[in-house]
Amino acid sequence: MKTKSYEIDMCNGPLTGKLLKFAVPLMLSGILQLLFNAADIVVVGHFAGHQALAAVGSTGSLINLLVNVFIGLSIGTNVLVANYTGAHQEKAVSETVHTSILLSLLCGTFLIFFGIILAKPLLSLMGTPDDVISQATLYMQIYFVGMPATMLYNFGAAVLRATGDTQRPLYFLFAAGIINVILNLIFVICFHMGVAGVATATVISQCVSALLVLRCLLHETGCFKLYLNKLHIHKDKLVQMIRIGLPAGMQGAIFSISNVLIQSSINSFGSVAMAGSTASSNLEGFVYTSMNAFYQACLSFTSQNLGANKKERINKILITCEILVFFVGLIMGNVAYFFGDRLLHIYSSDPEVIRFGLMRMQVICTVYFLCGMMDVLVGSLRGLNYSIIPMIVSIVGVCGLRILWIFTIFQWHRSLFILYLSYPVTWLGTAVAHLICFIIIRKKLDERKHYELGN
Repeated sequence: MKTKSYEIDMCNGPLTGKLLKFAVPLMLSGILQLLFNAADIVVVGHFAGHQALAAVGSTGSLINLLVNVFIGLSIGTNVLVANYTGAHQEKAVSETVHTSILLSLLCGTFLIFFGIILAKPLLSLMGTPDDVISQATLYMQIYFVGMPATMLYNFGAAVLRATGDTQRPLYFLFAAGIINVILNLIFVICFHMGVAGVATATVISQCVSALLVLRCLLHETGCFKLYLNKLHIHKDKLVQMIRIGLPAGMQGAIFSISNVLIQSSINSFGSVAMAGSTASSNLEGFVYTSMNAFYQACLSFTSQNLGANKKERINKILITCEILVFFVGLIMGNVAYFFGDRLLHIYSSDPEVIRFGLMRMQVICTVYFLCGMMDVLVGSLRGLNYSIIPMIVSIVGVCGLRILWIFTIFQWHRSLFILYLSYPVTWLGTAVAHLICFIIIRKKLDERKHYELGN
């Protein structure tokens, strides 16, 4: 398969430049995606009050809980397409593409009904305050109407990322982001629609990005081209996608359960603390998504090199990604905290909201690089087709310890500082556990290679 100008040859040549070429557009794409939510939060914070701000922010962890299992399947798409691309199995690539796109539409349609029905009961279960819950429910219900578009974009972008193409998804999100910001201002300021306005703007922008990805795949050439009349669930590809992607999705969902518990604990401090946490977590998101680009890079590069049987490059990929993510997380996280007061003013002018936001940023942003380094290790393990092991380690190391923290240490010293401290503690412990797993798995791969050469 010939490499196009917007694709990357992941299996040959120096790594650092290619990893950056892959990661930088992905970083910018993630930042643009976050701007969808940031635009929602900024607009409602200034034009609809702190209750509307708290309503939009309090839905984030719950939305992630409901969609992460399905988003995880797109990781299966990424790994499979990258493996088959590295191995030059064009028919298998095509079957994976068509299975993935149809699966995305089916998952999205299911989520419409799932999210609309469960929005209010789950928000109530989280202890969402009475002055926030009605607006939060409305936001979630409208947001979930756009789930087919969200799923289509994520699965389609996963196909493109597997080839090294992170540029075109960036252009698509840029176009959708501009539309989202314009519609936010129109719906909230001109039509006074409040949270319904920002939710509607988000759904429309998601539809735009999904249609652009769909158009891209329809106009592709070779094995990546999408034919609507060939949409079909190929059972063997679906099983492999589930084997790789479902553990990743389950891990994300269980992560979200621990985050829902933390959000519930934050809710107990009132709507002003919720608003501060919402603004801070949104700023953190820009750092996280920048680091996550190196997780995606490690995943795709490792998958392709495994498919091409170039296992000697896998260690180099991991080390290079770890160095890059360390510096990106360290610099961006600490810059965000240093300018935290000014940045939080973008979301709210309330001094108490800003105080609560800075408290969170002090604990999380300064050591956020630990989270990035942990995730890169997960990307390498998944790229090696080991998905269950990092799921188990993450569930025990992050979710289990975080939940234990909430019901023990947080109960003994009930403060937001102690609550937020659970994040860096669990990142560090889990990163060490993932590193041990990687060393063991690489040793097994080397032993298998020596055995094959000996026979």
